[in-house]
Amino acid sequence: MIDYSLLSHCPVFSGIPEHETKQLLAEIHFQIKNYEKDEIVALAGEEVKDLLVVLTGTVRGEMIDYSGKTVKIEDIEAPKPLAAAFLFGKENRFPVTVSANVPAKILAIPVPEFLKILQLNTRVLRNYLNSISSRAQFLSQKLNFLSFKTIREKVAHFLLQRAGDRFHSFELNSTQQQLADLFGVTRPSLARVLGEMQAEGLITIEKKTVTLLDKNALNQLLKNG
Repeated sequence: MIDYSLLSHCPVFSGIPEHETKQLLAEIHFQIKNYEKDEIVALAGEEVKDLLVVLTGTVRGEMIDYSGKTVKIEDIEAPKPLAAAFLFGKENRFPVTVSANVPAKILAIPVPEFLKILQLNTRVLRNYLNSISSRAQFLSQKLNFLSFKTIREKVAHFLLQRAGDRFHSFELNSTQQQLADLFGVTRPSLARVLGEMQAEGLITIEKKTVTLLDKNALNQLLKNG
């Protein structure tokens, strides 16, 4: 059985009434797959043939580095989709190996059937396009930060970019952990750098408002990097 109230919180089906989602799925063929703890859902390099949505439990994406060590990339919990951006294109293969953290139930919609849903409902189409666009934008930002060597440079770039040329303050909607993930650093390391910048009089942070006190000095950090 599918919990349609939960499925309505999935990015792909967001904003669609439960009865409408139920009706859409009644028009297509799909499967509900069950996985035990640590069972592999998909192997890195396998072709992505279905839109997979975690209905219960959580799964993890992992990669094997050059030393043979397994590195966890992220946890995906219900009701999020897996590898949604890899459904189409020439290299539509899983970028990581996906395994169940705990017993999990996953909705599998074959790509041809998902295409039918996209044709039947423009809201799902818009949700899907927004989802993969947001992911692409996040990865673009991530690549941007790889060009900066230190955490200070990454933070300075982010702050200047968010404030823009005209403003000195902006509302920070991300948590420190989300920023740390974006920068590819640990949260304590990020917190230390933010604390140092405040102590040096470069910025102030009050609740969610960040104020850039010395844009020239922040720009200089990037030039010296």
